[in-house]
Amino acid sequence: MAIGYYPSGCLQGGVELPPTGPTWQVMRPSRNRHWGHPELVKFLERFAPLGAEATGWSGILIGDMAQPRGGPLPFGHKSHQIGLDVDIWFMPMPDRVLSKEERENILASNVVAADGKHVNDKAWSLADVAFIRTAAEQPEVERVLVNAAIKKELCRVESQNHRSWMSKVRPWYGHDDHIHVRLKCPADSPNCRAQPPVPGGDGCDKSLDHWFTDSILRIKIPEFGGSSAGLKLKDLPAACTAVLNAPASPASAAMEERSEPRR
Repeated sequence: MAIGYYPSGCLQGGVELPPTGPTWQVMRPSRNRHWGHPELVKFLERFAPLGAEATGWSGILIGDMAQPRGGPLPFGHKSHQIGLDVDIWFMPMPDRVLSKEERENILASNVVAADGKHVNDKAWSLADVAFIRTAAEQPEVERVLVNAAIKKELCRVESQNHRSWMSKVRPWYGHDDHIHVRLKCPADSPNCRAQPPVPGGDGCDKSLDHWFTDSILRIKIPEFGGSSAGLKLKDLPAACTAVLNAPASPASAAMEERSEPRR
């Protein structure tokens, strides 16, 4: 079950996504963040081949999901706590299995220009548009978070197309080298707090201008995207105490013992 809200909660009965699949590979496996609610794992197993087909890529590279029991992360995110968030890189999966060292050290592709107002034409392509659209079109997806410059480019290239999916694509700080996909609260998780519905319209109106004001562009995003480490157990839903104190499954216990807080 997903318990609480995306930036304040935990995960009961988390499932591990296999590090290597036919059309996906998990990056930064030492972080031990490739766990999620079963619905997130099923989504990725289904989305990976869809994304590969839409883009012409061999597959997708998956970044952070959640820890085995969810909860606050020591670095990198304020959300990703209830097993319904996943980062997917703007980089095609190679046509080979990456080594452990490659998975730990390869950097994702930044597709935003240095001024923060446009995409980088040398890194951005129409395959990236198809990648985002395919994610947003999935019915279980609540949000797809991207850099505001990416949203602006989507508004430009999709201006003449049917784009009801665009309402789910929301600008947010950072997100210049990956999309952040967030799923809706699953039916089996009554203690999951739903995010308010997306506003009406495609998000290509004047509200987008806010993201390109000097005050927003000057904000310095922490190198690893912020942290929820300041949260205490008392700040989380009461049910998370039982999750924390429950005995670990053999698989998650082994992973927790081996994992290190590497970046």
